[in-house]
Amino acid sequence: MPYVLCLVCAMPANASDCIQFKKTPTVNISAPIWNKSVVQPLAPMDLLHGVVIATFSEEYSLTIEANPVSGGYCVVLSAVDANVGYTEFLVKIDSRNRPGSCAYDAILAHEQMHISAHLSVLDDSGQDIMRSVAAAANSIMPIFVPAGDGFDRALDLMQRGMQAHPDIVLMKRKINAENEIRNRRIDMQDDGRAVRACLEK
Repeated sequence: MPYVLCLVCAMPANASDCIQFKKTPTVNISAPIWNKSVVQPLAPMDLLHGVVIATFSEEYSLTIEANPVSGGYCVVLSAVDANVGYTEFLVKIDSRNRPGSCAYDAILAHEQMHISAHLSVLDDSGQDIMRSVAAAANSIMPIFVPAGDGFDRALDLMQRGMQAHPDIVLMKRKINAENEIRNRRIDMQDDGRAVRACLEK
């Protein structure tokens, strides 16, 4: 997992208590650059409808401070750079619809609407994502690391704490639920009539 290490060299007044080093981490949110691919599988599909497979990703780059204390370090989370969003959209279209044909273009346009729905949900969820990541980051308590043990265990615990935090879990469920609503609405408005009209020409 990516992280940045900052060593703070001042000796604490109470070396046995890591809680005193707790701070509110700064949080930065960004979205990954996404790609779109279109494939036509050999196996038969629905002639009138395509499929979009959206790949959602969340990565947390942690910045920590290692405060020297008696027998080791108090490792404190000081910042989180979160990269949350979609990395890839894979569009599948039945191979019987030739690229450039009326039916192919109609399906591709429909699936683009689904992609736009996913992206709009992500945009509309920006404040919720920020609140959720900030709450998760602020819940991470300082961890004592014995001298010579390294920081991998502390970082692993912090990463797992971030990803398992209830606000992060709920955030992803909300995004999935809103995606389902918006994509169902798109399918209700366009039930394949445009493609059917192309095939009937």
